[in-house]
This record gives sequence, C-alpha cells and structure tokens, in this order.
Amino acid sequence: MKVSTAATQDELRTQVAIIGAGFGGLCMAIKLREAGQDDFVILEKGADVGGTWRDNSYPGAACDVQSHMYSYSFNGNPNWSKRYSSWREIQEYILATTEKYALRPFIRFQTSLIGARYDAATALWHLQTDRGLQVVCRHFVLASGPLHVPQIPKIPGLARFKGRVFHSAQWDHDYDLNDKNVVSIGTGGSAIQFAPEIAPRVRRLHIFQRTPAWVIPRDERAYAQIEKQAFARLPFLRKLHRARLYWSNESRVWPIFHPSLARVGGEALKWWIRWSVKDPQVAAALIPDYTLGCKRVLISNKWYPMFNRDNVELVTAGIREIKEHSIVTDDGQERAADCIILATGFVVDPRIYMQGMSCHGLPGHDLLRDWQDQVEAYYGVSVAGYPNMFQLVGPNSALGHNSIIFMIECQVHYILNCMKLLEQSGADSIDVQPQAQAAFNEEVQKALRGTVWSSGCVSWYTDSQGKNYTIWPWSTWRYWLRTRELNRADFILAKATGEPPLVKKSRARKKTLPA
Repeated sequence: MKVSTAATQDELRTQVAIIGAGFGGLCMAIKLREAGQDDFVILEKGADVGGTWRDNSYPGAACDVQSHMYSYSFNGNPNWSKRYSSWREIQEYILATTEKYALRPFIRFQTSLIGARYDAATALWHLQTDRGLQVVCRHFVLASGPLHVPQIPKIPGLARFKGRVFHSAQWDHDYDLNDKNVVSIGTGGSAIQFAPEIAPRVRRLHIFQRTPAWVIPRDERAYAQIEKQAFARLPFLRKLHRARLYWSNESRVWPIFHPSLARVGGEALKWWIRWSVKDPQVAAALIPDYTLGCKRVLISNKWYPMFNRDNVELVTAGIREIKEHSIVTDDGQERAADCIILATGFVVDPRIYMQGMSCHGLPGHDLLRDWQDQVEAYYGVSVAGYPNMFQLVGPNSALGHNSIIFMIECQVHYILNCMKLLEQSGADSIDVQPQAQAAFNEEVQKALRGTVWSSGCVSWYTDSQGKNYTIWPWSTWRYWLRTRELNRADFILAKATGEPPLVKKSRARKKTLPA
C-alpha cells in the first residue's frame, strides 16, 4: 500500500496531510480512499485513534447526542446498546471503523504538528513535526478539533497541594477515590457525568460551582435485542430511526432562534430542579440566571438527585487559595481535601490552543496574527490567504442542537469538491476569496443576533469581545444545502509560479471500500 510519492528518513511527500485521527480525520481519510486517493498521511499526536473519546475515560463519560446520530451515516452500527452510549462504546466503534477501512497504515502516531508553511512558488505545504519529520503535501487538512487541550485554571496555591490533582480529561484510574475527601472544580459537561458516579464511593464530595448549568433529563433506555437484530437485518429501519432522531434534534433550533420559547422551557426546568433537590437553598443555587441554551445545555438524570446525598456539598463561594491539604474559599471556610478534580473544560480558542503551532500561508499571512482580532473562516473550512488548507469543525461550524458528525461529513464533501475543482481546472492551488469570506461572516454574525446565544451570558462559544466564533447559527440541513456544491466565483485558482511541483497530481480512480 503506497502512502507517499516519495519519502526519506526525515521527509515524507504526499498529496494530502491530515492532522488528527478522531472522527474528523478518519472521515476525511475514508472518503479519500473511496475517491481512489491513497496518497495521504494522518499525523496523530496520541498513541491511538479516537481523539476526545480516547482521552476522556472518566467515570460516567458518555455522549450527549444519540448513538445512532453520533456515528457515520455511511457506517451505521445496529448494535448500540442504548440511546446515549458511553465513551467506551464510542471508542470501540471508532477502532472498528479504523480496521474496517484499513486506515492504520496511513497513520503516524505520537507525532504532533508544530509548524506549517505554504510555498507559493510550488503551491505546496511544508509541515514540521515534533519528531523531526517534515511532510511536503499539496493539501493540508486540520482535523484536530477544538476539544483536546485541557483548561487548567490559575488558582493560588494549586501547585503546592500535596494531594492528587488531575483534569477530568486525564483521569487517574490508578488513584483510589474510596473514602477520600474530593473537590470537584467546575460544573460543566464532565462534572455532571462523573460526580454522580463517584459520590457513593467518596467520604465527602465538594462541588465548586462558579456558574450553574441547565441540565435536562436524559433518555437512558436501552435497545432491546430484537431492535438490534431488526436494525442489522433490515438496514432501512436503522436509517429510518436515524432520520427520526435527526429531525427531532433539528426541532431544538426553534427555542434557539426564539428566546421567548427558551424562557418558557427554562421555567419548566426550574420546577424540575426544585422537585429533584430537597434543600430549597441548594435548588435555588443550581438554577441558572441566564436563558436556556445561551450556554451548552447538559443532560443527566443523576446530577440534581446527587445533591440529596449527605456527603455531597455544593459550594458557590469563590476559591481564595489552595493549601497543602485543604481548599479555602472567599468566605474564610476551609475544607479538607485529598484529591482535586479539575472539571474545567478545554481551551477552545484556537488563538490559544494553536500557539504551539505556527502556520504561515501566502506572504504576509500568519494564522494567529490574522485571527488576533477575530477568528473567521468560510463555512468553517477555508481561510483566505491559506491555499489548499482546510479545517474540520472550524470557526462557526460547531453545534448546539445536533450531531457534529453530520457537519463533519458535509465538510469532508466540501473539501473533496475543492480538490476535484482543482484537478479539473489544471491549477495547483485553491483559495477562498477574501470578500466571500467577509460576506459570509457578516451574514453569520447577523444571524446570531436575537438568538439565545446573544442573550447576555458569557460562554465558551464567544471570545473576550463577546463575538460568537463557534456556533453555526442555522439548521444543519441548511449547512448541507450550502456545502453540496461550490460557487466557483468564491475561489481563487492559481498555478504554481516557480519550479515544477514536487508532488505530482494523481489521477484518482473510484475505489470501492467495505460497505
């Protein structure tokens, strides 16, 4: 199996370089193979595929999108055990998909990208890795995703704590939590999953909350064996079930676009919180003061009932300092601690998590400098000034209501169309018109006005100036429609100006892969 057109010990030449072997990178690789293109490489910083589902193995870790939607449309799994699967089951699906499509020979594990430079003379990208390997490629696809760099808070005294400290995304499975005094800092997506799981085991669990989250009930039903058998024997039933899930998820955009509806839903949830939590003061502290949907909505049946346990305390006071064996809050109260779990999420601003990687496009274009004032892209995929570079789950293409896998498949289709257009035109590079990118982002920001995301809260969707650079502000079917075909007028096609390209363009042949 040929991976590159040429290679030396320290240099690899290939048509396509993909960064990341999570859902995005693997989808890109599979669709390249289906198009007959085997001349690509995947650079993965971890020791295995899976991305966030390889890393997040904390107790109770699960997806908040239904299993049959949180999987590839072209590789359905009839055997999901329940409506919302655990991390282990999702990771097993990713591993099985990797084997099914024979992707491992294309992956360079434990290899991180530290620099990328575009050469306009040859229309090629030159990538530098932390292992000394240089990759020369025609197309460069960033599929690392925004949720892979843990956010470590700057708390006075954290470094001098003598107990155990770890982030939820780096769970220490060797540490015994039984009969320990545990502090959980944060009440986001991971905390609402692991805290109810560890509460019965620990002596005391102190939940430090800065801002409460809206948490809605979770459908925990398992699929019966007869349902799984029917999905396997009659694939159209599985596809019909997936379609039903898709459209039910799409219905959630109405409260997003109409905050008045979201406020009605919020009032209903307040009643549920008060009914679930026996202590009225604790219940009141768990009720958010912002519109439902402004921040990420979480799902759990165990979060609110957990606060009825005698060994669980909700702490809303700020942290003054951390001592060697305790944590002190602003009100002067000191609590003993054997372990601190940081449920503080991820660094999602690319201007921060990409600081370890330089990226230079056309002359005068440095990605972090171009994004210094505002993070922008064209449909979350292309960035003006960076020919032949593409992103998966880039700016304003994440979701608050449906499966990101759907968006990834749309983006991969878009990228393949860009490559196809380049091949058919005889050009060497494709870049988005700056004015097309500017017009698109103006449209996006206009659409975000009046939605729940602009109703006044501070969330990881927005930057320090309050600009939402994360969320797609419409239905996902609209994204599908708008990325099915390219508007050629929105792109700049160019020939290499210098020496003949070092990577020859391949004449791809359609290849049939496993069904």
